[in-house]
Amino acid sequence: MKTLAAQTWAGVRILLVLTVIVGILYPLATWAVSRLPGLRSNAEGSVVTVDGRAAGSGLIGVDPVAADPSHDPWFHTRPSASASQPLGQGDPSTSGGSNKGAADPGLVATVRQRQEAIARREGVAPGQVPPDAVTASGSGVDPGISPPYADLQVPRVARENRLPEDLVRRLVADNTTGRGLEVLGEPAVNVLRLNLAVQAAATGRPAP
Repeated sequence: MKTLAAQTWAGVRILLVLTVIVGILYPLATWAVSRLPGLRSNAEGSVVTVDGRAAGSGLIGVDPVAADPSHDPWFHTRPSASASQPLGQGDPSTSGGSNKGAADPGLVATVRQRQEAIARREGVAPGQVPPDAVTASGSGVDPGISPPYADLQVPRVARENRLPEDLVRRLVADNTTGRGLEVLGEPAVNVLRLNLAVQAAATGRPAP
């Protein structure tokens, strides 16, 4: 009986200690680290605000939808595997790729559809469409596109927003990040920040 009571008490003590460590101290420590300068924005989702209101996240790409597809003023993100159509807005609450191999007939057909649709939208030959414009990212919510894909969209965005192409190209450059530590990854253009900058230029407001 004494042995059972001792074992029970030992188990209760372990439970209490682990509850304090794992259930209280560890979450508090994680929260405290996320408050450090340079980490706070990422911990809060890197929210981009305009006039005090959230306009989106700098880390989550959501493809903008034009009110009139024939007069599309937006830069577009990479395709999302969660979209119901080859192009179009996916579900930003989910993340993931299609899990289809490069030789999958369905994926090949989808890529070809995307290539033809983007070529029509931008008024170019299908061969001029960059690879990242027709292939979904692994996450499906990539916030950035390649500089060549951004450059392809410049004439249309400039025309629909009634802005000089040179100005739009400068905005693209301003919103392009380089390689991490000068060697990691590839340069990328943040689509949300770029669209906000274009919108600000078109309306004469300060850029966010």
